[in-house]
Amino acid sequence: MASPHNRNSTGRVVREKREIQIGPLPGLSVLPTCHSPSPTFTMDTSGNLRDRPENQAEKETLMRPFYWAGFMLALILFVSPDRSFAVESIQRINDIQYATADGHRLLLDLYLPEGVSQPPLLVWIHGGAWRAGSKDQMPLAALVQQGFAVASVDYRLSPIARFPAQIHDIKAAIRFLRGSAEKYGYDATKIGILGSSAGGHLVALMGVTNGHPQLEGDLGDFDQESSRVDAIVDYYGPTNFMTILPQSTPHGLSVRVPALQLLLGDRPENMPELARLASPVFHVDEQDPPLLMIHGDQDPQVPINQSHELHGKYKQHDLDVTFEVIHGGAHGGPQFFDAQRMQLVEVFLRKHLATQPKTGQKALQSN
Repeated sequence: MASPHNRNSTGRVVREKREIQIGPLPGLSVLPTCHSPSPTFTMDTSGNLRDRPENQAEKETLMRPFYWAGFMLALILFVSPDRSFAVESIQRINDIQYATADGHRLLLDLYLPEGVSQPPLLVWIHGGAWRAGSKDQMPLAALVQQGFAVASVDYRLSPIARFPAQIHDIKAAIRFLRGSAEKYGYDATKIGILGSSAGGHLVALMGVTNGHPQLEGDLGDFDQESSRVDAIVDYYGPTNFMTILPQSTPHGLSVRVPALQLLLGDRPENMPELARLASPVFHVDEQDPPLLMIHGDQDPQVPINQSHELHGKYKQHDLDVTFEVIHGGAHGGPQFFDAQRMQLVEVFLRKHLATQPKTGQKALQSN
């Protein structure tokens, strides 16, 4: 049932619809969700870890305004009110179930640009050191305003399940989204995937492991569909677990060591086979999709050398890769999603998803 319409600062309508259950199995709506954050950390809108309130109710109360603030900030910062856009409202369908895993409902939110026929599909994967974060943190409202559909996906966090559970979940989400294209009215012929920090790692790994027998998984009801993605946008994600700790600052080590131990079960050097399986740089081949990387050269949490490594692998295989370095950039922040970078992202996606703005639409432009 649709909630009352919310109007953003530009006067455009953001409408919400909640879907309690998707899929043929009865009773799934009463199962616990996959969302079980770390007891000690949370993530802000830039992907940085922060102390988490011990009380769950207190956490929800404190964080709820930030989730909505992040979405509204995206509209305010990235959509200038003096521009003319065809998309006047966004339909948000919450909590669509794409699979279950070990009794956990796996959910996504879908943002649809109203009045656009068959919008191209993008998938957003949140960050949070693999142990925190939420699908509510979705910074791509500007692209929805430009006629893209966006699915923001939750996945099992590392306090619940170790790697490769996270990549199994996301591949299941891609299969579900392909199989559900007719129902929701978007075009899933080609799919772009974007993510930041830990989400950047996961989208890069998604892109370079199509059909990998250990990483595909068997979740969901759409096993006949492909989990292939056709364009990758990686914001400051780790790419090589075997080198990230030696490259890290003391601050980076304080974040990455416990995060990787929780994700893998131990430090990477003590689990080299699993660490390599989880590292995009070890999977690159000539079949991989175009890649755009955006990374700050002063990142204290994920060294920029991580992006240099994946960039080098792509170049080695003569693949399409673009590397945008933000000079002075840290680990996230508004400059990663400003008008200049959003224009870069939109041009990259339209080129590789073979889409054009619909009639009456204007592509994003820098001020």
